[in-house]
Amino acid sequence: MNKLSKPRPEMITITSKALARIKAILEKAPENTLGVRFGVKTGGCSGMTYDVTYASEEKATDEKIIKENINIYIDAAATMFLIGSEVDWNQDKLQSSFTFNNPNESARCGCGESFTV
Repeated sequence: MNKLSKPRPEMITITSKALARIKAILEKAPENTLGVRFGVKTGGCSGMTYDVTYASEEKATDEKIIKENINIYIDAAATMFLIGSEVDWNQDKLQSSFTFNNPNESARCGCGESFTV
């Protein structure tokens, strides 16, 4: 990197609450788990849903973020949908889940489970 180059910004932002939850999840993860993988899949009433899974392999096409020695992978197929998003963890008396503040969303269903880009 030369003096005029700026460091590349991270593709997504992970809040401290989300990172704490990821750490807790990984403590109970199956053997050979490398981290977590964020992606999107087809589903829901708006067309797409966010997907959070264990990552048991590192794919050459993954975007990899390391936070506090935790590996977070972004599925290559989800990159254009997730770029610029903030991942948070919310928990109340009725539900708990990772939430995505995604500037690329053009619509979200009424229940908040799916989105459109």
